[in-house]
Amino acid sequence: MVDLYHITTLPPAEADKMETKKALKKLRKELFKLQNKFYADGRYSMLIILQGLDTSGKDGTIRHAFSGMNPQGMQVTSFKKPTADELKHDFLWRIYPHFPEKGMIKVFNRSYYEDILVPATNKSLSENVLEHRINLINELEHHLLANNTLILKFYLHISADEQVKRIEDRKTKPHKRWKYAKEDELVPNQWDDYREVYHTILNTCDHLPWHIIPADKRWYRNYTAAKILADQLEKLNLEYPNI
Repeated sequence: MVDLYHITTLPPAEADKMETKKALKKLRKELFKLQNKFYADGRYSMLIILQGLDTSGKDGTIRHAFSGMNPQGMQVTSFKKPTADELKHDFLWRIYPHFPEKGMIKVFNRSYYEDILVPATNKSLSENVLEHRINLINELEHHLLANNTLILKFYLHISADEQVKRIEDRKTKPHKRWKYAKEDELVPNQWDDYREVYHTILNTCDHLPWHIIPADKRWYRNYTAAKILADQLEKLNLEYPNI
C-alpha cells in the first residue's frame, strides 16, 4: 500500500546536485536516440501520465526531463478544467482523441485522474460514481496495455512547505507571475483533502504501478523522471526495421 506520509519528498542524502544535473544531460542524449528507435520500431505506443498537487512541477518535468526528444515523435496534452461542451459528454470523451498511436510517445499533463481528484475533493459526485470511474480507468489502462500502449504513471510528490514557497514565488518572481491565480491562495487550505484523495487514487487505480517521484528539489525530480523513461525504453529491445 502506498502511504505518502511515509515517503520522502526529498532526494536521497547521497544525491549530489551537480552530478545529477550532469547525468540528466547525458540522459537527454540517450532519450533522443531511444525515442528515435521507438518511433522507427513501430510496435509500441507510450503514454506518460503526470499527476501531482499544484506547483509539484509537471510543466518543469516536461521541459527539463523530456525536452531532448524529437517533437515529431512526442506530444504533450494538458488537460484543464472541462469546458461546457466537454461536460455534456462522459468524462473520458475528451481524452480518447489524445491516446498515442504506434511509434508515438504522448505526455498527459494532468489526465483522467483529475476527474476523480476534483469531484472527490469537492464532494460533487457520489461514492458510487467515483467507484465506477476508478473501475473504468483500471479497465481502460488494461485495454491500452493489451494493445501495446505502455503506460508510465508519475506522481510528483511535493511537501506542504515547498508548495507554499512555490506559490509565493509565483506572486513575486516576474517570470513565474503569469502562472499565479487568486485560487492558488486556497490550495494550501485543501492540502489534506487533496492528499487523502491521492491516497485513494494511488492505491485503487493501481493496475499499473505508480512511480512516486520526490519533487521538492527540481533537479532530482527531473533526473528521476528521465531515468525511469530511459530504463523503460531500454527494456523493450527496440529494433530498426530491416530494409
